[in-house]
Amino acid sequence: MEKLLNQLNDNQREAVLYTDGPELVIAGAGSGKTRVLTYKIAYLLQQGMAPYHILALTFTNKAAREMKERIVALTDPSKAHRLWMGTFHSVFSRILRTEAGRIGYPSNFTIYDSADSKSLLKSIIKEMKLDDKTYRPGIIQSRISKAKNALVTSNMYGQNKELVQGDINAKVPMIRDIYRMYQGRCFQAGAMDFDDLLLQTNILFRNHPDVLTKYRSHFQYILVDEYQDTNQAQHLIVQQLSEEHRRICVVGDDAQSIYSFRGANIDNVLQLKNIYPDLRIFKLEQNYRSTQNIVDAANSLIRKNKEQIPKTVYSEKEKGSKPFLASSYSDYEEAYIVASKIDELRMGGRHYSYADFAVLYRTNAQSRILEEALRKRNIPYKIYGGLSFYQRKEIKDVIAYLRLVINPHDEEALKRIINYPARGIGDTTVGKLITAASENAVSLWTVLEQPDAYSLPLNSGTLKKLTAFREMIEGFIVRNKELQADEITQVVIKESGMASELFQDRSVEGVSRQENMEELLKGISEYIDIRREEGMEQITLADFLSEVSLLTDQDNDKEENANKVTLMTIHAAKGLEFKNVIIVGLEEDLFPSLMSGNNPKAIEEERRLLYVAITRAEENCILTYAKSRFRNGKSNMCSPSRFLKDIDAKYLHRPEDAAQDSFFTKREPARPAAFTSPFQQPKAAEPPVQPEETASPEEISGLKAGMKVRHDRFGTGEIIALEGSGGNMKATVHFPNFGQKQLLLKFARLTIIR
Repeated sequence: MEKLLNQLNDNQREAVLYTDGPELVIAGAGSGKTRVLTYKIAYLLQQGMAPYHILALTFTNKAAREMKERIVALTDPSKAHRLWMGTFHSVFSRILRTEAGRIGYPSNFTIYDSADSKSLLKSIIKEMKLDDKTYRPGIIQSRISKAKNALVTSNMYGQNKELVQGDINAKVPMIRDIYRMYQGRCFQAGAMDFDDLLLQTNILFRNHPDVLTKYRSHFQYILVDEYQDTNQAQHLIVQQLSEEHRRICVVGDDAQSIYSFRGANIDNVLQLKNIYPDLRIFKLEQNYRSTQNIVDAANSLIRKNKEQIPKTVYSEKEKGSKPFLASSYSDYEEAYIVASKIDELRMGGRHYSYADFAVLYRTNAQSRILEEALRKRNIPYKIYGGLSFYQRKEIKDVIAYLRLVINPHDEEALKRIINYPARGIGDTTVGKLITAASENAVSLWTVLEQPDAYSLPLNSGTLKKLTAFREMIEGFIVRNKELQADEITQVVIKESGMASELFQDRSVEGVSRQENMEELLKGISEYIDIRREEGMEQITLADFLSEVSLLTDQDNDKEENANKVTLMTIHAAKGLEFKNVIIVGLEEDLFPSLMSGNNPKAIEEERRLLYVAITRAEENCILTYAKSRFRNGKSNMCSPSRFLKDIDAKYLHRPEDAAQDSFFTKREPARPAAFTSPFQQPKAAEPPVQPEETASPEEISGLKAGMKVRHDRFGTGEIIALEGSGGNMKATVHFPNFGQKQLLLKFARLTIIR
């Protein structure tokens, strides 16, 4: 064992050797927390503790698998395989299988996944004759999940005046009845959903003290990974099991608590001393992952949080380069700066591969413009833990509508959206349409146009729904001849019912889908503007769809371990590390999120999120922000994120353009939070960003070669040449991040910089 312990630093060794009582191991980023957990378990086994008396809980099956593999390498493999180790859900489902009869469930109970749960809720909503546009299954599922994780049963929910009043205020007063019916149906079916595995374990321990005593005696040592991510249900289970013997070791980092939207409660770590007054706290403060400058920058940021356990993370690696702060004129330019930085670092002396880079963003919607910039530079990439922008369901749904507007005979597009949003055209009806079309060798649209001619065996009510759908599409086709691509897309999203479907869902997933929809509209608007500036007068919806089809063809590469840049949200990046990390979109209302408002706890979590992002980097960290972002087809001013000011300036490398930003020399009042979307009442556009000395629009005809100009998307550039006259006058402009662009001046909106 001494040989094993010699592989640990002093703090890690102390944490492993302490077994006399409750223990909290605060593990800073990159400090080797998994090593402490695995070595502690190996140490307990070597000290003679039986493996089946050790309970080790993780948050992912992958983490449990990796820990078990390490323990196998450190000790007797036969012992390691007899550990009670796994996720909360897997371990307690195992206990429930044994004890299910005590709470009225069969031992072979079914576990409903998310799709099963949502399907049952849909049935209940339909049976109760409720409007599924008001009582959306996804939203109801989310509310029930939150209630269960807070240990609120269906009976307790109905008796809780605050919850009931909240539902009344939200115009969904029947949620308590849906929850009660849902739980009753699950019970009748001998089924538990994922959240029940924790809720029912708590009920089992509460109602059957003898069962709790049995498992308290069985689990003589309890270890929990990522304790900052536990919710109320998980926290209470651990507390009950360890209450008597108090041999518990929890490992985590309060500075990396970023999952409150899933029910995680940072107070479970911060208040642990109140539950265990004799708690010993061990701090792992040496970061083995990142260079000193990256660690120092992250430390200076997280110190601004009030709710935390003080620690000083340090690195003994090389000092390394300071995190690089890059400002861009627009989000469009920001994406191309990212691509340039990747090429620049790869061409340097370190010989990085593409797989050594990760681009992290706050919201999924930000990936679209990044994907475009990387493609233009021929930089291979993969979307980690998600889909390429144009492969996301809500985007594919809109694209299917647009494909149908261009070609109503597109069978796959028609089948995809004929009943989305739900309009009462079920699979049976679609099957009859397909049969009629196949037997007569015509398209589905042809059958829809003349249902009587093809003797469709449908009742008048169903025929009326099909007619309404056909007339809606025909209306879109007519209006497409009059409107621009972005305008017809807005019409389709509104009048198809998608806007109503998406923009009433205020869950985290719902907001993400809304952001993606807005990003699609922005992308179409940008596509039109760019083609106009290049001299194309007529830009059609068909042109845009052709471009998209070419993009999505490249998204089908399934290679997991290919040499590609990784694009991902920061939430998905937790637990990972990369040699080079680029964090984009560091602006107010984006990071911190607009949804944080002025809520201090929410702002602190957003700051922790940036801390997590920075500490993913081993050697280079690049932070970027844009001074303007396209929203609703217009360029809007942006303020740099307040978090950039939280990072001590001595740990940041600020090029001249960022260093001179007035934001870093004076404090500006926070802007009021306000959610806007293309589907709400439009507000007056903010004025475009202007340099201090600019020419008026009337002076634009005085352009000359050699002049400095500014462009909404491409930023600052220099005019190389001018040609043509009047409305056909073009300028060739060199932009540092885009190369040379030939722009038609009547559309280019250039600003002269004196």
